[in-house]
Amino acid sequence: MASGRDDDMDWLYRSPDRGEGQPSADDRSRSSGDASGRRRASFGEPEPAERTRIAQPPPEERTRVAPASPPKAQRQSRSQPQSRSAPPAKPQSRRPAAAPTRTRRRKRRRPVRNFFALVATLLTLWLIFTIGTPIYAWSSTTKADVMPSGERPPQQPGDLWLLVGSDSREGLTPDERKRLGTGDIEGQRTDTMLLLYVPPSGRPALVSIPRDSYVPIPGHGRNKINAAYAFGGAPLLIQTVEQNTGLRVDHYAEIGFGGFVNVIDALGGIEMCPQTAIKDKFSRLDIQAGCQNMDGVTALGYVRMRYADPTGDLGRMNRQREMVAGVIKKAATPATVVNPIRWWQINQGAAQSLTTDQDTGLMSMVGLAGPGLTIGRGEGVAVMVPVSNPNARTAAGSSMLWDKEKSQEMFSEIAAGNTANLDRFIRKPGE
Repeated sequence: MASGRDDDMDWLYRSPDRGEGQPSADDRSRSSGDASGRRRASFGEPEPAERTRIAQPPPEERTRVAPASPPKAQRQSRSQPQSRSAPPAKPQSRRPAAAPTRTRRRKRRRPVRNFFALVATLLTLWLIFTIGTPIYAWSSTTKADVMPSGERPPQQPGDLWLLVGSDSREGLTPDERKRLGTGDIEGQRTDTMLLLYVPPSGRPALVSIPRDSYVPIPGHGRNKINAAYAFGGAPLLIQTVEQNTGLRVDHYAEIGFGGFVNVIDALGGIEMCPQTAIKDKFSRLDIQAGCQNMDGVTALGYVRMRYADPTGDLGRMNRQREMVAGVIKKAATPATVVNPIRWWQINQGAAQSLTTDQDTGLMSMVGLAGPGLTIGRGEGVAVMVPVSNPNARTAAGSSMLWDKEKSQEMFSEIAAGNTANLDRFIRKPGE
């Protein structure tokens, strides 16, 4: 069998040991070319264009070549079939060595993000509480139709507020009246009257109107100005103030005894500095000289006391302006707004005893903070209506008479929107 195979292949692979009689190289190429041509013809192969031929074994020899063995990995996988239930093997992780560090760094950042999220949430809640508290408190205030009808003075530049401290005992229990020393007098009177003027530019002015001012009251002749409130309430009081000053009242705000005390207590007291010791049985005031922190009850007696003051109502008006400035100054500090308990008590205490005109809104009240703080710092003007006689004998008893010339000058400057020269109307001690 081996001999026959050698013979069959001998025509292509000429053995070098055949010796003499071998054909030449040209003869071999022509023979192989003829044989190859005959094979291509027999198999239907196209004849190539170029002369170079690649020798191939006969077809029968090519069929005898054993197929290539599959790779070793394939033979092993075929011989060792894997279980269908086994999950495929996961590839080995090729992450760089820094990957665990990044994971740990993300974990360290989470507490920082949580902290800032907590701070943002608390800040949002605080803003909602700060803004919402006065809005809620404002809903409990009393709105009244107090602006008078009929002919009124022309509108002056800026805004003019009439601030009234009422001595009404309404809403106070007998124990509260006893504690506050208000007595049992029925009805409602104006214990304090202040004009707060906010000009378009320049310093704000706080003008005290003496409660015993002897002036004409529309429909009631001449009487003390606080009688106007007793005769016709806030509308007649506003009308009386407008006719005697020539100024138009833009806003009206009234607070009672209870609201005043609640605001002072909510602020933690107000520091006042009486120059002498004061003991007054009517206001139940008994304090020493010098600076001291006064609670609500003591502060109320301090601003109401007049019988133990040698200057009478003039001294009381000075203390009232001093107290108002102190309250505004302390209420406008950041500590008041930051402290939620104080902020809530101040708004609730003031709103529950506050009465305003119907056109005065919350933003108008908020707008008082700036001018009030200016006056509280002593940068505004704090004066009283000029008086010619503080103890005049009238049909209404001991009364105060306005200095017509000076008071008219002061009111004329306010009507013109000018507060630059109001300092000359400041009453010096002993005058």
